[in-house]
Amino acid sequence: MIKNKGFSFFTLLLLFLGCLLVVHGDTITCYTRKSPCFLKQLKCPRECPSKQPTNSYAKVCHLNCNSPICKPECKNKKPNCNGPGAACLDPRFIGADGTVFYFHGKSNDHFTLVSDPNLHINARFIGLRPVGRRRDFTWIQALGVLFDAHTFSVEATKARKWDQETDHLKFSYDGQELTVPSAWESPENKIKVERTSEKNSVVISLPEVAEISINVVPVTEEDDRIHNYRIPSDDCFAHLEVQFRFYGLSGNVEGVLGRTYQPDFVNPAKLGVAMPVVGGEDEYRTSSLLATDCSRCVFSPGSVLVESV
Repeated sequence: MIKNKGFSFFTLLLLFLGCLLVVHGDTITCYTRKSPCFLKQLKCPRECPSKQPTNSYAKVCHLNCNSPICKPECKNKKPNCNGPGAACLDPRFIGADGTVFYFHGKSNDHFTLVSDPNLHINARFIGLRPVGRRRDFTWIQALGVLFDAHTFSVEATKARKWDQETDHLKFSYDGQELTVPSAWESPENKIKVERTSEKNSVVISLPEVAEISINVVPVTEEDDRIHNYRIPSDDCFAHLEVQFRFYGLSGNVEGVLGRTYQPDFVNPAKLGVAMPVVGGEDEYRTSSLLATDCSRCVFSPGSVLVESV
């Protein structure tokens, strides 16, 4: 009897520990009404059990709400600078067709990356022009997002020296500065911000419209040496690495990046060139980060609001 009780206790202990392993980990849910995963509570994979892992190198639990396969997957937390919709480096874009192109713009100017009737995204460029160079070296320092009657901005704050333990992200919504500890969602549930690491990395979600992965990085000494940027000692030019994912853009979408999502778009970037530069500075320049006054802008929030009534 004692032996059987001991065996039973040991068996129960194993079962209990097994249950702990099973229930360990986050659940993830889609709030997109058209998604097959709408409101389903799904367990994150064992390989990436957390939606917000503390390890900055760990993969994050992700659920593609627009996929017909309702299954959580592991995803790198940082933007994929070599994937479609990316805008990284100085700045290097990858269009919807996978074509790499560069858009230099100008330091301290604003340019429209995407303009559609229900979504508009601008970028503020920072940079410098060393003596003897004909154009600026530029990086994306901030994004301004307009949708419906709302505005949202995210920017990399200026830093003399890079410190990975300092958060270099700043947010605002409808003109009010935001504090985002781990996650934030607007009162209307129109936009959500989730930190994918404790500092300097976030995912911005506009349900059924877009997802934006963002990471803040400096211009490193190695980058400076390779490209001869001549970065000054009092500014590391902290900037954004970005990757966009869009859902349901119209066929008339415009913007430096947005135009590549037009169904009949032919990318003018020259194949085989080390740095194929695509123009459009005049067509896509705006007066501010949250302005929609570029000559090719098509953002029309009034029409969207009428349709939603």
